[in-house]
Amino acid sequence: MEFISPLANNYIEQFSNATPSYLREMYEATLASHKHAHLQSNWHQGGLLSFLSKMIRPTSILEVGTFTGFSTLCLAEGLSDNGQLHTIELREDDANVATGYFKKSPHANKIKMHMGDAKEIIPTLEINWDLVFIDADKTGYIDYYNLILPKLSNNGLIIVDNVLFHGEVLEATVSGKSAKAIQSFNEMLQNDERTEHTLLTVRDGLTLIRKK
Repeated sequence: MEFISPLANNYIEQFSNATPSYLREMYEATLASHKHAHLQSNWHQGGLLSFLSKMIRPTSILEVGTFTGFSTLCLAEGLSDNGQLHTIELREDDANVATGYFKKSPHANKIKMHMGDAKEIIPTLEINWDLVFIDADKTGYIDYYNLILPKLSNNGLIIVDNVLFHGEVLEATVSGKSAKAIQSFNEMLQNDERTEHTLLTVRDGLTLIRKK
């Protein structure tokens, strides 16, 4: 389901300039060559990630789900001078591609790639997170959230992607493993008294979460 018409989306991109222009080549390369290119954040969403990161000026960023690294490098734009971004990717091929892009970027020394299962890796990172982006397997969202929230700094922000899951959560009967997992996450979050959140209709839905 398309929530924004192609014409509107093109207009939005035309009149938004927060996405780092140097990322255009890698962004287009993934669209052209990756069989799962739809998993990449779109150009405007990347700009929003960059914009929010620049507002927060985080010292520590966690990304769950690197893919080929476009969203990672957008998030890295706002890192403080001594900041570091930790990103986790399960698929070795994607992790290797992303690492290649990181090495060529202005943020090469600030990005730490972790390859493997995020549920195992997150508990090993003894860091208080200022900014978190969750965009990985949907069935793991509740686990990721519960692992991360105790380590979120008091003024930290969690951004969660695909919370509308192609419109499938809007159906009268939600079906499909991932859609059900997203619906369960959304319901869990709605009842979590530890945080407040707002859901944005950007691309496939983004939820912003902060501690109360």
